[in-house]
Amino acid sequence: MNPYTIFFCFGSMPFVIMYPFMKRITYWPQLFLGLAYNWGALAGWSAVAGSIDWTVALPLYAAGVSWTLVYDTVYGHQDKRDDIAAGVKSTSLLFGDHTKTVLSGFSAATISLMCLSGYMNGQGLPFFLTVAGAGSAHLLWQLKSVDINSPSVCWRIFKSNAWFGAIIFSAILADLAYDRITNTGDTEEQPSL
Repeated sequence: MNPYTIFFCFGSMPFVIMYPFMKRITYWPQLFLGLAYNWGALAGWSAVAGSIDWTVALPLYAAGVSWTLVYDTVYGHQDKRDDIAAGVKSTSLLFGDHTKTVLSGFSAATISLMCLSGYMNGQGLPFFLTVAGAGSAHLLWQLKSVDINSPSVCWRIFKSNAWFGAIIFSAILADLAYDRITNTGDTEEQPSL
């Protein structure tokens, strides 16, 4: 790993250290989880490129943070009774009965920011069609299907986020394949999403 990336990775440590304590301090511990967890997108870019193209990586990072707020809020609804009893906080408790409405906004932000990152990176039509089409459809299905008062349904919806990740990965692969087949890509080397 290059020295820039090694140094850069230390920047995540404040979020990693703070996250476990955030449930006692704020109703937004999922935000701190997102900030810590998605640092890997920035570090991954840096590891490949040796530096960070912030015009691409920052929207990607923000999309990841927004997505984390979606899936971890759903996850948190499984524990809300225990959280109340323990006196800890979460976005699940903060959003309460408005969870689906609020998560609709975070879902839209996730897709929009992912597309912005793709645009800034020069991704092609297959990427956008897959992210905006299949990605949006999956998040919409989650919001329509989740019953925030059923721990088993929340768990099922939470686990389905592996499929959302697979959709984003397939968008990248489809775009790469299309680019290779049509040979329309830039000759300039730049890491893809």
